[in-house]
Amino acid sequence: MTAVDDALAGAVYEEGDASLDAGASLLAAAPGSDAELARQGRELVRRAWERGWQPADLVRLARRELSAHHVLLLTELITTECAGYGTLPPRWRGQLDALDPARWTADRFSYATAVLELYRLLVRLPSLEPVGPVPGTVFVAASGYDPRTLGRIRGLLAKAEATTFPEEAEALTAKAQELMARHALDEAALPEHRADTPAACRIGVDQPYESAKAILLDAVASANRCRAVWNGDLGFSTVVGFESDLEAVELLYTSLLVQGTTAMTRAEAAQRAGGRRRTKTFRQSFLLSYASRLGDRLAATAESVTAPAGLLPVLATRDIAVADRTDQLFPHTTATRVRGATDEAGWSEGRTAADAARVARERGRLGR
Repeated sequence: MTAVDDALAGAVYEEGDASLDAGASLLAAAPGSDAELARQGRELVRRAWERGWQPADLVRLARRELSAHHVLLLTELITTECAGYGTLPPRWRGQLDALDPARWTADRFSYATAVLELYRLLVRLPSLEPVGPVPGTVFVAASGYDPRTLGRIRGLLAKAEATTFPEEAEALTAKAQELMARHALDEAALPEHRADTPAACRIGVDQPYESAKAILLDAVASANRCRAVWNGDLGFSTVVGFESDLEAVELLYTSLLVQGTTAMTRAEAAQRAGGRRRTKTFRQSFLLSYASRLGDRLAATAESVTAPAGLLPVLATRDIAVADRTDQLFPHTTATRVRGATDEAGWSEGRTAADAARVARERGRLGR
């Protein structure tokens, strides 16, 4: 066995810090083992793809379970591994572009210890429900928004988040929602799209206050004829729906979360200015109220919009297809008890912020 094999056998597949220290000492004393160590790391990344993981999933888990330098080590493994693929599955290019290309430098023992800690995490990954093809397999490119429309929507939402004028933000967001609604209805009317099947994607639900964020994501997904299943242990929700609806969910959830967080920060500052000390309970209650109220508003918005009569059977068929696909991926979901709101001021401020959030205006709406 090589020094790498000996180090991995003890440090990665056994418990405890002692085995990590012993393995790191072996690697630190064998500088010629770096190439083999990296090769085995890339092999672990390939196995992760086969278990249903994608680049963003691995980075998210490393960020939750380890530290920033582990994320940099993982990023290098992922980018090196993916550079050898001729083509990438849908969504992978965006995930890779979001990675930080910086490298971590340290003494050999610290470096070896971090690598072994990362490999221990990768070896013990559970299998996930597949939400797309793995590299090296035949796949059909996802059909969603055309680049021009997607660029316009992103630009409008970015301006809405950045402006300090509520009226301007309302107009920008309403326009973005109008574009989404028009696209969704047009797509449902096209015969070639009626043979499409639902897809799935994972959206990170980050700490803190992840339960409130998961509720907000579920509300946005439901309004767009999608289903969301939250995995609190791994920090993401899997959203199931048709491709353009998934894109709408990602964009709108991100935008509404930014608006909610900004409003929460302002409300908390106002509370402090009034002499009241705010705590985590205020923020938790604020976001729970914000998500709950937005859920009501989004549901009412969806119900108030009636699709052209000729499309109602098509939309009903697509809803059934999404439900069936969700049941296939998650046959054993369970209900989760969410910690309730305990701060009256936070709850009240959250409802106010939700009422101020731009979710509908005239013809604009969420999804179809």
